[in-house]
Amino acid sequence: KPVYSLTCKHCYMTICARSMKAILLADTRIELFSTDAPSQSMCVLDKDYLTRSCHCRIRDVACLKCGNIVGYHVVSPCAQCLDACNNGHFWMFHSKACDPVERKDERSNTLFW
Repeated sequence: KPVYSLTCKHCYMTICARSMKAILLADTRIELFSTDAPSQSMCVLDKDYLTRSCHCRIRDVACLKCGNIVGYHVVSPCAQCLDACNNGHFWMFHSKACDPVERKDERSNTLFW
């Protein structure tokens, strides 16, 4: 899968240098971006909540520059989700909150995960 850099749609701050396209396990119609490496340009908000479709505990993630919510962090994945086919990423970005750009190497070839 191609590697994407993500910028916040609200303020254009780079919020993730290495992400990939993903789909929500609970609803495969929802496209997201995910990473295993959180950046320092976002912050995890303070309150956990549960999803409607499983028992994962998650927290919203906001852009440090403008404060807009750009995704969420799976703080404690449930057994059902851990057993499902997944990429092991626990940092998710809403596709409506960020702009993706495919990363390229020095020869302008697309980088792949």
